[in-house]
Amino acid sequence: MKIKARVLVAGEAAGETLVLAEPLSLWGGLNPETGEIIDRRHPQAGEIVTGKVLVLPSGRGSSSASSILLEAVRAGTAPAAIITAVPDPILALGAAVAREMYDHAPPVLVVDTAVYHQIRAGDKIQVERDGAVSPSLERSQSGVLLIGIKKLIKTFLPQTFF
Repeated sequence: MKIKARVLVAGEAAGETLVLAEPLSLWGGLNPETGEIIDRRHPQAGEIVTGKVLVLPSGRGSSSASSILLEAVRAGTAPAAIITAVPDPILALGAAVAREMYDHAPPVLVVDTAVYHQIRAGDKIQVERDGAVSPSLERSQSGVLLIGIKKLIKTFLPQTFF
């Protein structure tokens, strides 16, 4: 089962999700050398985004966040993919410039709000170049079986997405 996300920056990726409870400004909130969330006021401070499918409501703040994402891509500490509930042009810009400069960048996608709220930390997700997002049917580390998302998606999204 696949859902179709809106593609801001195309690409392929797979990984375990890191779901942020609040928006994050990468400028001052992410150490691009380590991939660690360093904003001590953020609920996920100390988490590492490297290689994860980063799921966040939106970015927050400074247009300089695009340069932090660019640096994280250069350093090899960027997330595997970024999924948001609303379009974030600053994150998309950072990924697009990284693609141009380094020929590699995390895909940046926007999913429907109902789908966004069903993604859980530890879910295994695969992102395809065309924006197709496939939740894995494997058990995540938390032991939650992801098959229930198929029913939810069919309830909230038009059949044209399948």
